[in-house]
Amino acid sequence: MIASISGPVLASGAGWVVVGVGGIGMRVEMPSGRVSQAVVGDEVSLHTSLVVREDSLTLFGFATQDELDVFGHLIAVSGVGPRSALGVLSSLSPAEIARAVAAEDEKPFRKVSGIGPKTAKLIVVSLAGKLPESAFADAGAPDTAPGDPVQRAADAVSEGLVGLGWSESDARQAVQDARDAGAPDDHAGLLRAALALLQAARSGAGARR
Repeated sequence: MIASISGPVLASGAGWVVVGVGGIGMRVEMPSGRVSQAVVGDEVSLHTSLVVREDSLTLFGFATQDELDVFGHLIAVSGVGPRSALGVLSSLSPAEIARAVAAEDEKPFRKVSGIGPKTAKLIVVSLAGKLPESAFADAGAPDTAPGDPVQRAADAVSEGLVGLGWSESDARQAVQDARDAGAPDDHAGLLRAALALLQAARSGAGARR
């Protein structure tokens, strides 16, 4: 794992820079806003994530630890690949992402190329409670609306499932069944459990036809 690199910028292009490290030029994919700040000849120090695929090794670089942490959470969301995650971080800062997640507002993500309504909703639900506290430093306080936080989490997951195409009644029933079965109360755990129940029910109904 390559966790960080430092060296002079040798070249740059649309969404990438080449950093000189020990006589080797390493191409690093970066958020577009960061690339525009990279000047050939300047020294840079980047936090990095190496993404391994069957046919490629791609190094993604970030100026801050918060950007790297948010990138890791984004690529863990179903349907969000490294390129899409980089697109999100090219359009939104960690603080803006944290603000949108805290407000359960998927609209900023829908403006990112390649992110559709369902994926945007899934990002909001999946990242709830997972972002590093430092990402909230300039984002304002997280949602502090009154009420039972466990119930609010259940409501948010139900809304997320509706956004993914399930009916409201099926979504709420799946969330309740997941809670009754002992699913975690956090957004991500409850979402996974409820989705598993819904998908199992759909598969069972298909098998009976």
